[in-house]
Amino acid sequence: MNAPYSVSDYSHLVQRDRVHSAIYTDPAIFEQEMARIFHRAWLCVGHEAELPNPGDFRATTLGRQPVVMVRGDDGQVRVFMNRCRHRGMTVCETETGNARFFTCWYHGWVYSNTGPLQDVPGPAGYGADFCKDDLGLTPVPRQASHRGFVFASLAPDGPSLAEHLGPAARYLDIYMDASPLGQIAVTAGVHRTRYRGNWKFVGMDGYHPHYTHRSVLDAWRRRPGGNMADTHHGDPFADESGNLTRDLGNGHVLLDFLPGRSANLDRYLDTLRRQPQGEQYIQAMLDTYGEARGRELLAWAGDPHVGVYPNLQLIGVQIRLVRPLAVDDTEVLMFPGLLQGVPDSINSMRLRQHESFYGPAGAGSPDDAELFERNQEGLKADVEPWLHLGRGLNRERLEADGTRTGLIGDETTQRGQLRGWLRLMSETPA
Repeated sequence: MNAPYSVSDYSHLVQRDRVHSAIYTDPAIFEQEMARIFHRAWLCVGHEAELPNPGDFRATTLGRQPVVMVRGDDGQVRVFMNRCRHRGMTVCETETGNARFFTCWYHGWVYSNTGPLQDVPGPAGYGADFCKDDLGLTPVPRQASHRGFVFASLAPDGPSLAEHLGPAARYLDIYMDASPLGQIAVTAGVHRTRYRGNWKFVGMDGYHPHYTHRSVLDAWRRRPGGNMADTHHGDPFADESGNLTRDLGNGHVLLDFLPGRSANLDRYLDTLRRQPQGEQYIQAMLDTYGEARGRELLAWAGDPHVGVYPNLQLIGVQIRLVRPLAVDDTEVLMFPGLLQGVPDSINSMRLRQHESFYGPAGAGSPDDAELFERNQEGLKADVEPWLHLGRGLNRERLEADGTRTGLIGDETTQRGQLRGWLRLMSETPA
């Protein structure tokens, strides 16, 4: 069977209400995703709060290329290619830690945590034109930040980070402003999930919880007062709830629970006040942001439920980073963000909520990973390769700012992500 696409034209794979299953199963398409998306677009590397002290680092990848994010002795956070300038060996050998210097254990070249080459064994063996200043660690071609979220791109040119984020930037602010100081700590460790399925399955789907997470929704109904409850019988995923899906452009999408949460804000605040020092937290938010903005941020509860394409999602308390490893192999890293300037009891409550759904023994995330693997298995049956993604298309609204809005169970988010995918896959690499 001939593939309905070429390496230069993927437009036939994404249609108005459906998508060809090859984008989830074809290794050749995955290779092009690495080249055109993960080796060119803005990717979130992490948050500066992961590195509170000079010398703190975390080694990771941009696509397949190894990098290290490090806070230098000068306090600045930088992202370097994790590669010695001599023979190319990685210079950072552990995933996290603290170091003033990175040493290549092949031939002993030493780099400072701010990048310059510090020492070369046997310098007499090099000529007079050898210049250490020219051989420091290589910075990523582009690096920028928004509210401490560190982004990097392997492409030397392209849209600015502000242009890339567009309306999605507001939701990074909402995540940060759950703290009365507007600051977080990312020091509580990480939950990891690795599943045998495609990276594009992860998150931002308001249609599945009634089936995949039915027991969780039943528990919420029996325990009113949480901020995920709404006026429709405690079901935030009901079409009648008032909650929405949003396509923010550039592949960024949102499950917008603010309408339901706002309708139940007073009940939620009563529940929060029953927590140790809950009243103290509420008052700190109102004092910092004012009555209207403070109440809105309390309703959000630090959970914008936003997907910043292609690899960052802010869901619940977590900073979620998606790492594609192969067309059918994906790792997801979930870093809980702790609020600065709040009582310890508030962060303890947020962590317990995170663990109850997303932890290894949680009620939700393990089920998602299981279904992603079943999804990948089912896609092998490709006699009819087209997948229907048309729910809510007939009632989707195009807003004045160019964003699109649907009901909470509509596939507005999936269509938005695929539009972002097609745009990046259709751009010609420089």
